[in-house]
Amino acid sequence: SEKRTMSSAAPSNANDGCVGPTSQEAGKAAACAGCPNQGACSTGSFSSPAAVAAKEKEKANLHNALSEVSHVVLVLSGKGGVGKSTVSTQVAQSLSSRGYSVGLLDVDICGPSIPRMAGVLGREVHQSQSGWTPVYANPNLAVMSISFLLEEGDAAVVWRGPRKNGLIKQFLTETDWGVGGLDYLIIDTPPGTSDEHISIVQYLNDARSSGQGASGAIVVTTPEEVSLADVRKELNFCKKTSVPVLGVIENMSGLQTRVSDMRFMNDESNDCTSDVLSLLKEKCPEVLNMMAITDVFPSAGTGPEGMANKFGVPYLGKLPLDPNLLKSCEDGVSFVDQYPSSPGTAPLNNIVDKLILALPVEDDEEDTDAMQT
Repeated sequence: SEKRTMSSAAPSNANDGCVGPTSQEAGKAAACAGCPNQGACSTGSFSSPAAVAAKEKEKANLHNALSEVSHVVLVLSGKGGVGKSTVSTQVAQSLSSRGYSVGLLDVDICGPSIPRMAGVLGREVHQSQSGWTPVYANPNLAVMSISFLLEEGDAAVVWRGPRKNGLIKQFLTETDWGVGGLDYLIIDTPPGTSDEHISIVQYLNDARSSGQGASGAIVVTTPEEVSLADVRKELNFCKKTSVPVLGVIENMSGLQTRVSDMRFMNDESNDCTSDVLSLLKEKCPEVLNMMAITDVFPSAGTGPEGMANKFGVPYLGKLPLDPNLLKSCEDGVSFVDQYPSSPGTAPLNNIVDKLILALPVEDDEEDTDAMQT
Protein backbone atom coordinates (compact mmCIF):
# COMPACT_ATOMS: atom_id res chain seq x y z
CA SER A 1 0.00 0.00 0.00
CA GLU A 2 1.05 3.59 -0.52
CA LYS A 3 2.51 5.56 2.35
CA ARG A 4 1.83 9.18 3.21
CA THR A 5 4.79 11.30 2.26
CA MET A 6 5.85 13.13 5.39
CA SER A 7 8.74 15.05 3.89
CA SER A 8 8.90 18.79 4.12
CA ALA A 9 7.48 18.93 0.59
CA ALA A 10 4.05 17.52 1.46
CA PRO A 11 1.35 19.78 2.94
CA SER A 12 0.24 18.58 6.37
CA ASN A 13 -3.31 17.90 5.14
CA ALA A 14 -2.25 16.09 1.94
CA ASN A 15 -3.81 12.83 0.79
CA ASP A 16 -2.08 9.48 1.20
CA GLY A 17 0.45 8.98 -1.56
CA CYS A 18 1.09 12.71 -2.01
CA VAL A 19 3.67 13.24 -4.77
CA GLY A 20 4.67 16.61 -3.29
CA PRO A 21 3.72 20.09 -4.47
CA THR A 22 6.97 20.57 -6.41
CA SER A 23 6.51 17.41 -8.47
CA GLN A 24 5.63 17.69 -12.15
CA GLU A 25 2.59 15.52 -11.32
CA ALA A 26 1.42 17.88 -8.56
CA GLY A 27 -2.33 18.39 -8.81
CA LYS A 28 -2.58 15.79 -11.59
CA ALA A 29 -1.65 12.45 -9.98
CA ALA A 30 -4.33 9.97 -8.92
CA ALA A 31 -3.53 10.62 -5.27
CA CYS A 32 -4.41 14.32 -5.77
CA ALA A 33 -8.11 13.60 -6.34
CA GLY A 34 -10.14 15.25 -3.59
CA CYS A 35 -7.11 16.77 -1.86
CA PRO A 36 -7.80 20.31 -0.52
CA ASN A 37 -4.47 21.42 -1.99
CA GLN A 38 -5.12 20.14 -5.51
CA GLY A 39 -5.92 23.55 -7.00
CA ALA A 40 -2.93 25.26 -5.41
CA CYS A 41 -0.56 22.47 -6.43
CA SER A 42 -1.75 22.44 -10.03
CA THR A 43 -1.14 26.20 -10.34
CA GLY A 44 2.31 25.99 -8.78
CA SER A 45 1.44 28.05 -5.68
CA PHE A 46 3.54 25.81 -3.45
CA SER A 47 6.50 25.72 -5.82
CA SER A 48 6.85 29.44 -6.51
CA PRO A 49 10.17 31.02 -5.45
CA ALA A 50 8.41 32.92 -2.67
CA ALA A 51 6.70 29.77 -1.36
CA VAL A 52 9.93 27.77 -1.46
CA ALA A 53 11.80 30.55 0.36
CA ALA A 54 9.07 30.75 3.02
CA LYS A 55 9.21 26.98 3.52
CA GLU A 56 12.98 27.03 3.90
CA LYS A 57 12.73 29.83 6.45
CA GLU A 58 10.13 27.83 8.39
CA LYS A 59 12.42 24.79 8.41
CA ALA A 60 15.33 26.90 9.62
CA ASN A 61 13.22 28.35 12.44
CA LEU A 62 12.08 24.89 13.51
CA HIS A 63 15.62 23.56 13.40
CA ASN A 64 17.01 26.44 15.45
CA ALA A 65 14.25 26.19 18.04
CA LEU A 66 14.78 22.47 18.70
CA SER A 67 18.53 22.21 18.08
CA GLU A 68 19.21 22.03 21.85
CA VAL A 69 16.59 19.33 22.54
CA SER A 70 18.15 15.88 22.86
CA HIS A 71 14.99 13.77 22.58
CA VAL A 72 11.41 14.51 21.53
CA VAL A 73 8.85 11.98 22.78
CA LEU A 74 5.24 11.97 21.54
CA VAL A 75 2.58 10.49 23.82
CA LEU A 76 -0.15 9.09 21.59
CA SER A 77 -3.33 7.07 21.61
CA GLY A 78 -6.10 6.62 19.11
CA LYS A 79 -8.59 6.66 21.99
CA GLY A 80 -9.59 9.50 24.28
CA GLY A 81 -9.76 9.06 28.03
CA VAL A 82 -7.07 6.40 28.34
CA GLY A 83 -4.65 8.53 30.37
CA LYS A 84 -2.26 10.13 27.87
CA SER A 85 -2.05 13.33 29.90
CA THR A 86 -1.52 11.36 33.12
CA VAL A 87 1.32 9.42 31.51
CA SER A 88 2.82 12.54 29.90
CA THR A 89 2.78 14.51 33.13
CA GLN A 90 4.02 11.81 35.47
CA VAL A 91 6.76 10.62 33.11
CA ALA A 92 7.91 14.25 32.82
CA GLN A 93 7.71 14.71 36.61
CA SER A 94 9.70 11.53 37.20
CA LEU A 95 12.40 12.47 34.70
CA SER A 96 12.74 15.92 36.23
CA SER A 97 12.99 14.39 39.72
CA ARG A 98 15.95 12.37 38.48
CA GLY A 99 17.74 15.57 37.47
CA TYR A 100 16.97 15.66 33.76
CA SER A 101 15.98 18.92 32.08
CA VAL A 102 12.47 18.30 30.78
CA GLY A 103 9.93 20.21 28.70
CA LEU A 104 6.24 19.28 28.73
CA LEU A 105 4.34 20.57 25.70
CA ASP A 106 0.54 20.31 25.62
CA VAL A 107 -0.74 20.26 22.03
CA ASP A 108 -4.23 19.09 22.95
CA ILE A 109 -5.51 22.50 21.88
CA CYS A 110 -9.20 21.91 22.64
CA GLY A 111 -8.73 20.01 25.90
CA PRO A 112 -5.56 21.17 27.66
CA SER A 113 -5.28 19.36 31.00
CA ILE A 114 -1.50 19.43 31.50
CA PRO A 115 -1.41 22.70 33.53
CA ARG A 116 -3.64 21.26 36.27
CA MET A 117 -1.80 17.93 36.33
CA ALA A 118 1.58 19.70 36.49
CA GLY A 119 0.46 22.04 39.26
CA VAL A 120 0.73 25.26 37.23
CA LEU A 121 -2.93 26.03 36.54
CA GLY A 122 -3.70 29.74 36.24
CA ARG A 123 -0.14 30.78 35.52
CA GLU A 124 0.83 32.92 32.52
CA VAL A 125 3.62 32.74 29.97
CA HIS A 126 5.65 35.83 29.18
CA GLN A 127 7.02 36.91 25.84
CA SER A 128 10.49 38.32 25.33
CA GLN A 129 12.92 38.79 22.45
CA SER A 130 13.87 35.11 22.74
CA GLY A 131 10.24 33.93 22.52
CA TRP A 132 7.67 32.57 24.96
CA THR A 133 9.04 31.76 28.40
CA PRO A 134 7.32 28.57 29.61
CA VAL A 135 5.93 28.08 33.10
CA TYR A 136 8.13 26.09 35.46
CA ALA A 137 6.54 23.38 37.61
CA ASN A 138 9.94 22.87 39.25
CA PRO A 139 13.47 23.97 38.32
CA ASN A 140 13.85 21.01 35.94
CA LEU A 141 10.36 20.96 34.40
CA ALA A 142 9.12 23.63 31.95
CA VAL A 143 5.50 23.51 30.78
CA MET A 144 3.83 25.09 27.72
CA SER A 145 0.10 24.96 26.93
CA ILE A 146 -2.63 26.98 25.25
CA SER A 147 -4.22 27.15 28.70
CA PHE A 148 -1.68 29.81 29.66
CA LEU A 149 -2.84 32.00 26.76
CA LEU A 150 -6.57 31.93 27.53
CA GLU A 151 -8.19 34.79 29.44
CA GLU A 152 -10.67 32.40 31.06
CA GLY A 153 -9.82 28.87 32.13
CA ASP A 154 -13.21 27.50 31.01
CA ALA A 155 -13.14 29.20 27.61
CA ALA A 156 -13.87 26.86 24.70
CA VAL A 157 -11.27 26.72 21.93
CA VAL A 158 -13.36 26.46 18.75
CA TRP A 159 -10.72 26.41 16.05
CA ARG A 160 -10.39 24.72 12.68
CA GLY A 161 -7.35 22.64 11.76
CA PRO A 162 -5.17 25.34 10.14
CA ARG A 163 -5.37 27.63 13.16
CA LYS A 164 -4.56 24.79 15.56
CA ASN A 165 -1.64 23.75 13.38
CA GLY A 166 -0.39 27.31 13.34
CA LEU A 167 -0.35 27.44 17.14
CA ILE A 168 1.48 24.11 17.35
CA LYS A 169 4.13 25.52 15.00
CA GLN A 170 4.39 28.60 17.22
CA PHE A 171 4.86 26.40 20.29
CA LEU A 172 7.69 24.56 18.55
CA THR A 173 9.42 27.62 17.11
CA GLU A 174 8.81 30.34 19.71
CA THR A 175 9.12 28.59 23.08
CA ASP A 176 12.40 29.40 24.80
CA TRP A 177 13.22 26.27 26.81
CA GLY A 178 16.13 28.01 28.52
CA VAL A 179 19.92 27.96 28.49
CA GLY A 180 21.29 24.51 27.84
CA GLY A 181 18.13 23.23 26.17
CA LEU A 182 16.31 20.05 27.17
CA ASP A 183 17.20 16.42 27.71
CA TYR A 184 13.61 15.39 26.98
CA LEU A 185 10.66 17.19 25.40
CA ILE A 186 7.46 15.27 26.19
CA ILE A 187 4.57 16.18 23.88
CA ASP A 188 1.03 15.37 25.03
CA THR A 189 -1.25 14.99 22.01
CA PRO A 190 -5.03 14.82 21.48
CA PRO A 191 -6.63 11.47 20.66
CA GLY A 192 -6.80 10.20 17.11
CA THR A 193 -4.70 10.58 13.97
CA SER A 194 -5.88 14.00 12.88
CA ASP A 195 -4.36 17.18 11.45
CA GLU A 196 -2.50 17.98 14.66
CA HIS A 197 -0.67 14.64 14.63
CA ILE A 198 0.26 14.87 10.95
CA SER A 199 1.43 18.45 11.37
CA ILE A 200 3.55 17.88 14.45
CA VAL A 201 5.28 14.88 12.87
CA GLN A 202 6.00 16.96 9.77
CA TYR A 203 7.23 19.95 11.80
CA LEU A 204 9.55 17.69 13.78
CA ASN A 205 10.87 16.14 10.58
CA ASP A 206 11.65 19.65 9.32
CA ALA A 207 13.28 20.60 12.62
CA ARG A 208 15.63 17.67 13.06
CA SER A 209 18.66 17.74 10.76
CA SER A 210 19.26 14.01 11.30
CA GLY A 211 16.22 13.31 9.15
CA GLN A 212 14.31 11.66 12.00
CA GLY A 213 11.81 13.99 13.63
CA ALA A 214 10.40 12.55 16.81
CA SER A 215 12.79 10.38 18.80
CA GLY A 216 9.87 8.07 19.39
CA ALA A 217 6.32 7.64 20.64
CA ILE A 218 4.80 6.19 23.78
CA VAL A 219 1.39 4.72 22.93
CA VAL A 220 -1.15 4.52 25.76
CA THR A 221 -4.14 2.19 25.92
CA THR A 222 -6.54 0.60 28.36
CA PRO A 223 -7.08 -3.19 28.28
CA GLU A 224 -10.50 -3.44 26.59
CA GLU A 225 -11.12 -3.95 22.86
CA VAL A 226 -12.93 -0.61 22.47
CA SER A 227 -9.61 1.07 23.22
CA LEU A 228 -7.35 -1.44 21.47
CA ALA A 229 -9.27 -1.06 18.19
CA ASP A 230 -8.39 2.64 18.04
CA VAL A 231 -4.86 2.20 19.36
CA ARG A 232 -4.08 -0.26 16.56
CA LYS A 233 -4.87 2.59 14.16
CA GLU A 234 -2.41 4.80 16.07
CA LEU A 235 0.30 2.16 15.74
CA ASN A 236 -0.37 2.02 12.01
CA PHE A 237 -0.14 5.82 11.92
CA CYS A 238 3.31 5.61 13.52
CA LYS A 239 4.32 3.02 10.94
CA LYS A 240 3.09 5.10 8.00
CA THR A 241 4.77 8.27 9.28
CA SER A 242 8.02 6.51 10.32
CA VAL A 243 7.71 7.47 13.99
CA PRO A 244 9.56 4.87 16.10
CA VAL A 245 7.35 3.34 18.79
CA LEU A 246 9.18 3.30 22.11
CA GLY A 247 6.51 1.09 23.58
CA VAL A 248 2.91 0.49 24.62
CA ILE A 249 1.69 1.28 28.14
CA GLU A 250 -1.32 -0.61 29.47
CA ASN A 251 -2.95 2.01 31.66
CA MET A 252 -5.75 1.47 34.22
CA SER A 253 -4.85 -2.19 34.37
CA GLY A 254 -6.93 -3.14 37.38
CA LEU A 255 -7.71 -1.18 40.52
CA GLN A 256 -5.15 -1.66 43.28
CA THR A 257 -5.53 -0.23 46.78
CA ARG A 258 -4.75 -1.25 50.35
CA VAL A 259 -7.63 -2.76 52.30
CA SER A 260 -7.10 -0.08 54.96
CA ASP A 261 -7.83 2.59 52.34
CA MET A 262 -11.08 1.01 51.14
CA ARG A 263 -14.64 2.03 51.98
CA PHE A 264 -17.39 -0.48 52.73
CA MET A 265 -21.17 -0.44 52.44
CA ASN A 266 -23.79 -2.80 53.86
CA ASP A 267 -26.80 -4.27 52.07
CA GLU A 268 -28.79 -1.11 52.75
CA SER A 269 -26.07 0.98 50.99
CA ASN A 270 -25.06 2.61 54.27
CA ASP A 271 -21.40 3.32 54.95
CA CYS A 272 -20.02 0.77 57.38
CA THR A 273 -16.32 1.41 56.81
CA SER A 274 -15.50 2.18 60.44
CA ASP A 275 -17.18 -1.02 61.69
CA VAL A 276 -15.48 -3.23 59.08
CA LEU A 277 -12.01 -1.78 59.67
CA SER A 278 -12.44 -2.10 63.44
CA LEU A 279 -13.47 -5.73 63.04
CA LEU A 280 -10.52 -6.49 60.79
CA LYS A 281 -8.14 -4.74 63.17
CA GLU A 282 -9.45 -6.89 66.03
CA LYS A 283 -9.80 -10.25 64.29
CA CYS A 284 -7.33 -10.21 61.39
CA PRO A 285 -5.12 -7.10 61.40
CA GLU A 286 -2.71 -8.44 58.77
CA VAL A 287 -5.47 -8.12 56.16
CA LEU A 288 -5.42 -4.32 56.51
CA ASN A 289 -2.00 -4.14 54.83
CA MET A 290 -2.96 -6.45 51.96
CA MET A 291 -3.64 -5.11 48.46
CA ALA A 292 -7.15 -5.44 47.05
CA ILE A 293 -7.12 -5.85 43.27
CA THR A 294 -9.98 -5.95 40.79
CA ASP A 295 -10.17 -5.65 36.99
CA VAL A 296 -12.22 -2.60 36.07
CA PHE A 297 -11.83 -3.05 32.30
CA PRO A 298 -12.11 -6.55 30.79
CA SER A 299 -8.97 -7.45 28.86
CA ALA A 300 -9.64 -8.39 25.24
CA GLY A 301 -7.88 -11.50 23.91
CA THR A 302 -4.16 -11.29 24.55
CA GLY A 303 -4.62 -7.65 25.57
CA PRO A 304 -2.24 -4.75 25.01
CA GLU A 305 0.83 -6.98 25.42
CA GLY A 306 -0.38 -9.26 22.64
CA MET A 307 -1.11 -6.22 20.45
CA ALA A 308 2.40 -4.90 21.02
CA ASN A 309 3.90 -8.29 20.12
CA LYS A 310 1.80 -8.44 16.96
CA PHE A 311 3.06 -5.02 15.84
CA GLY A 312 6.63 -5.83 16.85
CA VAL A 313 6.94 -2.94 19.32
CA PRO A 314 8.03 -2.99 22.98
CA TYR A 315 5.53 -3.51 25.77
CA LEU A 316 6.46 -1.09 28.56
CA GLY A 317 4.17 -2.61 31.18
CA LYS A 318 1.01 -2.02 33.20
CA LEU A 319 -0.03 0.98 35.24
CA PRO A 320 -2.79 0.16 37.74
CA LEU A 321 -5.73 2.36 38.64
CA ASP A 322 -4.03 3.72 41.73
CA PRO A 323 -6.06 6.33 43.64
CA ASN A 324 -2.84 8.05 44.69
CA LEU A 325 -1.81 8.42 41.04
CA LEU A 326 -5.12 10.09 40.26
CA LYS A 327 -4.77 12.31 43.35
CA SER A 328 -1.26 13.33 42.28
CA CYS A 329 -2.61 14.56 38.94
CA GLU A 330 -5.41 16.45 40.64
CA ASP A 331 -2.96 18.04 43.08
CA GLY A 332 -0.29 18.70 40.45
CA VAL A 333 2.52 16.81 42.20
CA SER A 334 5.02 14.10 41.29
CA PHE A 335 3.40 10.75 42.05
CA VAL A 336 6.61 8.77 42.57
CA ASP A 337 7.97 11.38 44.97
CA GLN A 338 4.75 11.96 46.88
CA TYR A 339 3.73 8.29 47.21
CA PRO A 340 6.90 6.16 47.01
CA SER A 341 5.21 3.03 48.40
CA SER A 342 1.97 3.27 46.40
CA PRO A 343 1.04 0.32 44.10
CA GLY A 344 1.63 2.29 40.90
CA THR A 345 5.02 3.74 41.85
CA ALA A 346 7.22 0.76 40.96
CA PRO A 347 5.49 0.19 37.56
CA LEU A 348 5.86 3.88 36.66
CA ASN A 349 9.51 3.95 37.69
CA ASN A 350 10.08 0.84 35.59
CA ILE A 351 8.52 2.54 32.55
CA VAL A 352 10.73 5.61 33.03
CA ASP A 353 13.79 3.34 33.38
CA LYS A 354 12.96 1.76 30.01
CA LEU A 355 12.50 5.19 28.40
CA ILE A 356 15.89 6.39 29.61
CA LEU A 357 17.50 3.15 28.42
CA ALA A 358 15.94 3.56 24.97
CA LEU A 359 16.80 7.27 24.73
CA PRO A 360 19.89 8.00 26.84
CA VAL A 361 21.16 11.55 27.05
CA GLU A 362 24.80 12.36 26.39
CA ASP A 363 25.89 12.19 30.05
CA ASP A 364 24.23 8.78 30.42
CA GLU A 365 26.09 7.47 27.38
CA GLU A 366 29.42 8.76 28.76
CA ASP A 367 28.73 7.13 32.13
CA THR A 368 27.91 3.81 30.43
CA ASP A 369 31.10 3.95 28.37
CA ALA A 370 33.14 4.74 31.48
CA MET A 371 31.67 1.75 33.32
CA GLN A 372 32.45 -0.57 30.40
CA THR A 373 36.09 0.60 30.25
